[in-house]
Amino acid sequence: MKAREVKIADVVIGGRRPIALIAGPCVIETEKSTLICARKLKKIAEKFDISLIFKSSYDKANRTSFRSFRGPGLKRGLKILEKVKKEHGLPVLSDVHTVEEAKAAGAVLDCLQIPAFLCRQTDILVAAARTGKAVNVKKGQFVAPWNMEEAVKKIESQSNRKILLTERGSTFGYNNLVVDFRALGVMRGFGYPVVFDATHSVQLPGAAGASSSGQRQYVAALARAAVAFGCDALFLECRENPDSAPCDGPNMISLDDLEGLLTILQDIDAVVLKNRIR
Repeated sequence: MKAREVKIADVVIGGRRPIALIAGPCVIETEKSTLICARKLKKIAEKFDISLIFKSSYDKANRTSFRSFRGPGLKRGLKILEKVKKEHGLPVLSDVHTVEEAKAAGAVLDCLQIPAFLCRQTDILVAAARTGKAVNVKKGQFVAPWNMEEAVKKIESQSNRKILLTERGSTFGYNNLVVDFRALGVMRGFGYPVVFDATHSVQLPGAAGASSSGQRQYVAALARAAVAFGCDALFLECRENPDSAPCDGPNMISLDDLEGLLTILQDIDAVVLKNRIR
């Protein structure tokens, strides 16, 4: 089924358009590091002529441990993301965890993201939809893809049809996820673009005891498979030296590896578009 086009600032996702990229570090660490990463990502996006939405979380509320690094918080984080918009001209996306956050976040963000653990929370979905901004809902690890239609209906109830649905793996026993690529087709059947989160799909939730682990070595293979299946956008968390990241390092990729991966992904996407698979 052809998905409607969703416009996020100057980026259009869906329809028969080439894949778009949602990328950035897992969490805002400092203003300087965030702006540097945004600049480098923009340069890469321009080189490949790929539409880019910058992603970084101002607060990582869903952490294994109370001591985990969470980011600068709502006010400071939104100021940094606003600076990314002004200095680099990139649309920005971040997670929203409460109804109260939605209004403030909607004043800055171009796309509000509903974390996977919160995809069934009606009040948060409705509050995000009421901002009038695009809403990216991550499918919960515990949710069947066909049940995500109810999340869509909650957003549509507020006359908001700027919706993205993201696959990020399903719970597969303890501390493990597995990807069922049929979910992309099922969710695209609701009429909206689908995104594949290649980095969180290799996460091993809670596998490091007080934090999650991950299998970065499989990111590229899963991303290739998702593009071949016909996803509309890719979600890739990346930074310089992921192993030094304060959270989610094991499943993030290095900025140095992004260009090589995009070269392959765009070749695959060109075949998909040529054969009108998407």
